[in-house]
Amino acid sequence: MNAADTPLTRIWPLPDEAATQALGAALARAVRAGDFIALRGELGAGKTALARALIQARLGPDGVNEDVPSPTFTLVQSYEAPDILLTHVDLYRIDRPEDARELGLADALDEGVLLVEWPDKLGALPVDRLDIELVLVGETVREARLTGRGVWASRLAELTA
Repeated sequence: MNAADTPLTRIWPLPDEAATQALGAALARAVRAGDFIALRGELGAGKTALARALIQARLGPDGVNEDVPSPTFTLVQSYEAPDILLTHVDLYRIDRPEDARELGLADALDEGVLLVEWPDKLGALPVDRLDIELVLVGETVREARLTGRGVWASRLAELTA
């Protein structure tokens, strides 16, 4: 195993909505076509809020007014940023990896960034990815545990608010 194969983990405190938006903006600056971001956490942990913050930030100044709903019922929502396609996926209602494969996520990943809530329902995940686990550490305080794997390890090391 070489240094490029070693995952890097960072803890990002999320004491309020502004901190979640700041993390989303930081991630929006770092994402590139072909990126896979796995969003994990219990129901209500803030996965959709973080995905929304990233999407709105990447869409640019008009993005703050863009409606970015949870894709819980539609399963997949796509957004055309000026320079990249952003695809937000919620697999909560998917039972089998075969069902998820029918959504055409490989094509979406080829064209842009894939943000996936409940990613473990896919089965195998890409080696190069950013895993984000959102955890309640108080009654209303959360933290994001970010683990960069493959190309994301070095990008995560450089991530700033």
